Order: sequence, then C-alpha cells, then structure tokens
Amino acid sequence: MKNALAATTVLLILASSVQLKPALGADGNWSTFIAEWDALVRDAETHYDRAEYDEAIVVSQEALALAEENVGPDHFAIAESLNNLAFLYHNQAKYTDAEPLFKRALAIREKLAGSNQSEVIKSLNNLAELYRAQGNYPQAEQYYNRALRLREKLPEPNHTAVAKSLNNLAALYKLQGQAAKAEQIYKRTISLREKALGPDDAEVAISLNNLAELYRAQGRYTEAESIYQRTLTIFENTFGADDQNVATNLEQMAALYRSMDQHGKAVKLERRAAAIRVGGPKNE
Repeated sequence: MKNALAATTVLLILASSVQLKPALGADGNWSTFIAEWDALVRDAETHYDRAEYDEAIVVSQEALALAEENVGPDHFAIAESLNNLAFLYHNQAKYTDAEPLFKRALAIREKLAGSNQSEVIKSLNNLAELYRAQGNYPQAEQYYNRALRLREKLPEPNHTAVAKSLNNLAALYKLQGQAAKAEQIYKRTISLREKALGPDDAEVAISLNNLAELYRAQGRYTEAESIYQRTLTIFENTFGADDQNVATNLEQMAALYRSMDQHGKAVKLERRAAAIRVGGPKNE
C-alpha cells in the first residue's frame, strides 16, 4: 500500500516506524503481539502491491481485530490498523466503509498527539481526500483547511508540507470552477517556495506550472505562455534538456499554442517532447 491517493497522500505506517508502548494485561505477551501484528500489516501491503485488494482487506481486518484484542482503544496500533483498512476501502471506492474508520483513526490520533501533530494532519488529509472523491467539496475543504492550519502552527513549519496543503486546496477550488480562489492560493504557494528555496528551484517551477495550467484553462493564454517559458527554463537548468519534466512542459506549451491557433509552434514543441519521451535526438 505504498501509493498515495491523488493530491495528497494516505500514508500507511508500519509497526517498525511507530514507537508503540505496551498496553497489554499482566499475562499479555507484548513482543508476540507486535510480531504478529507487524506480520499482518506487511502481508496486507504485499497483497496490495500485487493488486490483490480483497485479500489485503481481509488481512487488514485481522490486524485490526488483533490490535483491538491486545491493546487499549486509544492506541497507536488501533489507529494505524484503522487507517490501513480505510485506505483499502477508499481505494476500492467503498467510501461509506472507509469514512467511519478514518474518523476513528483521527479521534485516536488527536488524543495521542500532544505536541506532535503529524499523524493528525495525515488523518485530516485522508478524510479530505475521501470527501473530494465523493464530490463532497465543502467537507473536503474543511478538512484540508484544518490540516493547513496545523501545519502553519508547527514550531518550525515545513514549507514543503504547507505548500502541499495549499496545492490540495487550490486543486479543490479549480475542480469546483472557483478559479479566483485557486489563483490566489497558487500565487501564495509560489511566493512561499520562492522565499524558502529561491526563484529557480524545481519546486517553484512545479507551482508555476500549476498556475500556468489554470490560466490556460481560463483562456488567459499570454499569461500562461510567459509562466510556461519560465517553468521550462527552470526545468532545463535543473534537470537537463532531455528530462521527462521538460517533455511534460513542452507538451503543455504545445497544447497552449494549439489553443492559440499557433500550430507551427505547437508542432515544433510536440516533436521535441516526443523525442525526449523515446530517448532520441532532441533538436528537431
């Protein structure tokens, strides 16, 4: 279960990455429980990687049941098991099954968080993605905003994480046709990344590209063109002229020129992008 969901990420935490404290009774065997639970989690991940989704769900249900039998109701192992199972349901569009599990995981993580809000933020994003997939955009916006506020309040806010939350919101607004809100947030993301990384960083280029795509969709072709050109320069300087990011940018610029009826420019860029994709000569 290594693949993240669409814009943001549902992260599965294996037992080895979480510091779990014993919560068993006097006769319980903590090491045995951890070994069995960890094996189930890893087995579920293996099934998922093989696209054996039904099998992954069964094993994840077993992991949850094992945790519920051996630890308290507000334990990390319960939260992780709930999150893993909810992720699998979400992946199969079983949203009504996923929602209560994601909410239980969030409630546990909020109780356990203390000063570490990272797991809470993941749960908030999981729920936001669930609601976005269902078309429940107001709920998705609510949870994306909660995740953003927590990230901004961290003692040392991570610009990459904050930018990710901003991009999630902007994409949601774009999906709803709220272009003005999306534009405002994309610009904020660009400013944040430029301040943290400098104007010529690849992450800045990615944010610029998002804004260019928005402008192209709005028919603001002149503005989109200048931003695409800046993005192309950054990608070429960062990754080299033959990189796949460059090819993607060229394809997007070609689509822009098609929309502008500048077909000669479009053909030239399409040929160069195609050559990069197949690894052939790049200067046609």
